[in-house]
Amino acid sequence: MAKRLFDITFSILGIVILSPFLIIISFIILLTSAGGAFYKQIRVGKNGKEFKLFKFRTMRVGADKSGALTVGMRDSRITSIGYYLRKYKLDELPQLFNVLLGDMSFVGPRPEVPKYVALYDTEQKTVLDVKPGITDYASIAYSEENALLANAENPEDLYITNIMPAKLKLNMRYINEMSLTTDIKIILKTIGKIFKH
Repeated sequence: MAKRLFDITFSILGIVILSPFLIIISFIILLTSAGGAFYKQIRVGKNGKEFKLFKFRTMRVGADKSGALTVGMRDSRITSIGYYLRKYKLDELPQLFNVLLGDMSFVGPRPEVPKYVALYDTEQKTVLDVKPGITDYASIAYSEENALLANAENPEDLYITNIMPAKLKLNMRYINEMSLTTDIKIILKTIGKIFKH
């Protein structure tokens, strides 16, 4: 209950305080590329339930239907403003609405697309026992994930065989250490990582 109360309180505060910023980003996206400001993608949440994750659109419309899902920052499908939104994690801000709706928490394992969840083994599926989050240990450890993928010969293969299993181990570490204190520490570390960019 404390975790949910924290999520509701701070997602509302975040939406209210950041609303002018969210509006400005939306207008910049609309002015610099064809299509809407937001992007919705099916992700897998707690107990395997699928939900629509909200993001600012960083790719050309329909780009997700062509090519791999994970290719790093070198992807030609990324818009000019999308590059910076991804670099500074600003594309994740609309997930405040996911938190408010209860699909996500501020802290928890990052939700994956069904395609990748289908590759989880029995142990890895334990990450689906908790609500997914905007950030966690894996998000901090792999804050430069896009750079790693951009330098890979086969980005999606690198993600599936190396990055995803390592992130899932960190997800399971978080589940073992779950507490409001742990969440606050992870949020502060995440903010610190973003400002280091």
